[in-house]
Amino acid sequence: MEQNYFEEYSLRPELLRALAEKGFTTPTPVQDRVLSEDIAERDIVVRARTGSGKTLAFLLPLLQETSRGDRSSNILILSPTRELSQQIWKEACWLGDYLDLSVASLVGGMDMSQQIRSLRNGSAIVTGTPGRVLDHIRRGTLVTTDIHTVVLDEGDHMLDLGFREELEAILESLVNCQRTWLFSATMPPEIHSLSKKFLKSPLFISLSEEGEANEDITHEVYLVPFKHKEEGLVNVILWEKPVRAIIFCHTRVETVDLSRRLHDEGFQAVCLHGEMTQRERNTALSQFRSGRVPLLVATNVAARGLDIQGVSHVIQMGLPDNRETFVHRSGRTGRAGHEGRDLLVLSPKEASNFKRMVGPKIKFTWKNVPDPKDIRHKQREAYEEKILTADHYEQEEYLEWADALLSNNDSQKLTARLLGLLFARKQSGYPLTTELEREIKDANRPKRSRTPKEELCSSAFVIRLERGRSHGWDVGKILRIICSTLHIEKSGVGAIRLKDDHSLVELLPTSEKEYRRYGNKLVEKGLLHEALSETRKSPRKGGGKGGEKKANKGFRHRKKEKR
Repeated sequence: MEQNYFEEYSLRPELLRALAEKGFTTPTPVQDRVLSEDIAERDIVVRARTGSGKTLAFLLPLLQETSRGDRSSNILILSPTRELSQQIWKEACWLGDYLDLSVASLVGGMDMSQQIRSLRNGSAIVTGTPGRVLDHIRRGTLVTTDIHTVVLDEGDHMLDLGFREELEAILESLVNCQRTWLFSATMPPEIHSLSKKFLKSPLFISLSEEGEANEDITHEVYLVPFKHKEEGLVNVILWEKPVRAIIFCHTRVETVDLSRRLHDEGFQAVCLHGEMTQRERNTALSQFRSGRVPLLVATNVAARGLDIQGVSHVIQMGLPDNRETFVHRSGRTGRAGHEGRDLLVLSPKEASNFKRMVGPKIKFTWKNVPDPKDIRHKQREAYEEKILTADHYEQEEYLEWADALLSNNDSQKLTARLLGLLFARKQSGYPLTTELEREIKDANRPKRSRTPKEELCSSAFVIRLERGRSHGWDVGKILRIICSTLHIEKSGVGAIRLKDDHSLVELLPTSEKEYRRYGNKLVEKGLLHEALSETRKSPRKGGGKGGEKKANKGFRHRKKEKR
């Protein structure tokens, strides 16, 4: 394929000079497509994977038409997270300097007075997160009458984080806005709904199909025993030896616990989650970016928008919530043309669900968790190579010392002792092969056909929610809302049966106390369609046909009886 160069797109000299001084000579595919289209007065929707160069794809055409030294706030760029917004701000500042343009950054956790001064002094470009931008609009510190272009970067993330109301309020306030550019890695139904409401006959530019693989990323699944995922992760890290890895978990508690466990195992790791202060986040990211700490354990929300160079591995602990989550997680590596490795640590039962989730377009290599014997053999090979190639240690001092030791000791025994001192304390992982083989055998064993009631209700509480596929809900969204509303961990939720117009959610007995306390919140939100039903098998025989208790009454009925 013929390679294009930035000089071929009629960019203004200042921008070409800025790109050249940064060493950018050729555009990425998304940059090529956007720069090649006539989008001067058009709304556009661009689908391109994370890490494909979308920031320059919208900054270059915007700055191409912005007057030098302009101080009116003409362009608004919204992104889902503080980190991503700050990265866009830095890129805009770098290019804007060549055109004497100022850029304002409006994000939470930063000095409000400084942001107001930036706006008053005049900024042609305003970057920010929806919450803080809407705050400035309502305060009157951000005047929207001059804004003619709004860019929604990572639109799917903004909607996934619950910013739809803020986005709609912002877009409705832009009375003179002439065009809206929407960039997104995926196109869920919510994105289509937003584009229909606010974009006028947009031009669609697609650089990736749903589920399309990034050729720069190698995908592998490591099978581990369900109850020993942390031990399995230790083995995977010892085997892979990542230079810099982001390890994804589902909840804040999991990130904290896993980072502590890794530290106890002798690894340098920091965690990143949504409840950290800005100072704590900055410290953790600084340690990770600098390489002082090679492992970052993060939640999906906390890691969104991060653009960290040199991430060699992404490791996903457990089954991702959905395909979109998987895509965004894996997109943290293999960025800007660099190769990366995406690893999933799954139990055998999770593996079958994962295959159905991602479909056939993404190719995976499936492996069992490395065994300590194999890890030790690989470590031994690395040590041998290190010893045999360490020429700089052949100094006179060491040679004389070696002669003295060899003259008084057996050479084989002496070498064995030295290797023992170097190698004996090396961690080689946990023996998990036997248990994993048993789980694989159980997962492949044909299961007895069970009725829907047996499948969902045995020893569990079952809730029917009036939300389903037709409402744009998926299993991950249901799990997050149930856990946050009832203040329970995901381990307290069993099977989730997603239907077109409703869902059946199994709550394990350990969640009963929290359900009794917070169940009314589901009713208040209009989510609870039917009351709780409880069908537990009795441990004693007799007392009813088949030795089973009759189903207890639902949440609201039990609450009345309690009175």
